[in-house]
Amino acid sequence: MTSPQARAYGTIPCVIIASPTEELLLSAARNNAEWCAAVCRTGGFGPHAWSSAHRTPPLYPDAVTLTRDASAAALVAGIDTGSPGCSVKDSFAALDLAPAGFEVLFEAHWIHRPAGAAQTAPAARPAALRWARVTAAGELAAWEAAWDGEESTGLFHPGLLGEDFAFLAGHDAAGRIAAGAAANRTGRVVGISNVFTAAGTPADEAWTGALAALSGIWPGLDVVGYESGDDLDTAVHHGFTPLGPLRVWLHSA
Repeated sequence: MTSPQARAYGTIPCVIIASPTEELLLSAARNNAEWCAAVCRTGGFGPHAWSSAHRTPPLYPDAVTLTRDASAAALVAGIDTGSPGCSVKDSFAALDLAPAGFEVLFEAHWIHRPAGAAQTAPAARPAALRWARVTAAGELAAWEAAWDGEESTGLFHPGLLGEDFAFLAGHDAAGRIAAGAAANRTGRVVGISNVFTAAGTPADEAWTGALAALSGIWPGLDVVGYESGDDLDTAVHHGFTPLGPLRVWLHSA
């Protein structure tokens, strides 16, 4: 029992313990920021955000918040809002960037799948794809072309073929990349992103194959990411649980 003297003089230490969900949110945000930093090859990490003073490649944010305490003013001051396409990933849907000229581009939910979770989506037919990890620059260019639907632009560079990154390709009987996903490992989680299928390939096959491949590459690790709309529903069918909302803001200038 705390003594009356301790209560009177305010010497009771206050320890705030993050909930498991909050810790997963922080891990997911950090994982995604590390992925963005690696793809963009620019920017730096601060206590509350990763940000780049130089414009990042298309589809990638100029900043990703790491905590709920990120300052909107400080964030905007450190990025290039004068160039078209400037965007911010507000990992906790906690910022109001409208006064700085931003509009909400889209909203999504962070997702989490515990290590060893069973597949819950019904298998309509046996898996038709052969899954493999991309290991060479030429294979990576082919993976990006399949992901983009047109051709490789070099967005996913060979520097991403390290031990903490994985590009997964699902090949059909003709050897064509018919599905794929990307992943990165940070700490005790693996982030999954860029899940795709070619025309005629069910989305379930991409998730089933990619998750099975990841469990072999990094066994025992939880999987995190973010999705929205039908893709979120598909992820839930494969054992993921929504953790919390995020927003991506786009500068309107």
